[in-house]
Amino acid sequence: MKSDLRENRTAGAVVINILLAAVSLFVNGFGIYLTIRANLGAAPWDVLSLGLSKTLGILYGTASITVSLTILMIDILLKEPIGIAMFIDAFVVGKSVDFFNRLNIVPECSSWLTGIPVMLIGLVILAYTQYTYMLASLGCGPRDTLLVGLAKRTGRVPIGAVSIALLSSATLIGWLLGGPVGIGTLICAFLAGPIMQAAFRSVHFDATGVKHQRLAETVKTLFRQEKIVLENRTE
Repeated sequence: MKSDLRENRTAGAVVINILLAAVSLFVNGFGIYLTIRANLGAAPWDVLSLGLSKTLGILYGTASITVSLTILMIDILLKEPIGIAMFIDAFVVGKSVDFFNRLNIVPECSSWLTGIPVMLIGLVILAYTQYTYMLASLGCGPRDTLLVGLAKRTGRVPIGAVSIALLSSATLIGWLLGGPVGIGTLICAFLAGPIMQAAFRSVHFDATGVKHQRLAETVKTLFRQEKIVLENRTE
């Protein structure tokens, strides 16, 4: 049963994992909300979304969805594996941040003494929700997929260098659009990875061992189960 759930072999397993991914990404949005409320400069991709939000006069969530869907289209053009969780990621995270912004439950930090702890808490939440999101095995996020796709096509260039170039580009464009850049941007860029690695180690999770189900297979599994149910009803 555990294997069926992890590998999404049944419609029930797929539904449970879709819910797991959605809840994980909603809480992930709270982590992003905290890193923004730290008021030290946002993470690279958030600099871009916040800059776009400021320039176009739209909500952060709407800007984030726009960025995510654009990246998702690039992933598709690169013929990278697409999972249903990638679409959930694109829509849920940004609107989750808007939800917490509306609640305004954490005041904007006014100094680095409060800002750094809030940012670190946000990064820890991001790390553990990334773990539960990946447990669903329904696809990586659009940005991670883009990174892998670009790394495949840059030959001998290390994936770390590709990541730096990608994050630098997002930060630069976001900054030009008015997004907040500061010490927090560097904290996110250099500590997010190690914190995530520590979180994965604490729960004995190997991200490289996850076999993500592609969108076509997810749809096939859902409809195959529905077909079986309909056949049983007609007998």
